[in-house]
Amino acid sequence: MEKKSQIQDINIITSKILDAAFKMHKALGPGLLESSYEECLHYEMNKAGLFVERQLALPLVYEEVKLAIGYRVDFRIERIVIVEVKACDGIHDVHIAQVLTYLKLSACRVGLLINFNTPLLKQGIRRLIL
Repeated sequence: MEKKSQIQDINIITSKILDAAFKMHKALGPGLLESSYEECLHYEMNKAGLFVERQLALPLVYEEVKLAIGYRVDFRIERIVIVEVKACDGIHDVHIAQVLTYLKLSACRVGLLINFNTPLLKQGIRRLIL
């Protein structure tokens, strides 16, 4: 039963995140810098009552070695969902690999890769599950 509850929580959280993203994309459209979308999404997610960690440092742990080498996830929401913001010509395999790596390093299971540089935001969203 606990697993079903966690899945419901993840779905509620991702729904709030996507609502915030759609709202700001409707107002701003494509063509801005990634940092602009990140700042506005941070504002909207906070306004939605979500617990947001921004530019969270993720160490790389390999056996007994812990490397604090500068991996930073754009957002970790409610400690269970990763959000990576892009403003580029399209989602590429390297972006997907980046989010999957962040999921492994953070012990989160679900990530959203959101590319705001699209005419229709739904074309720029990928939900990734580890």
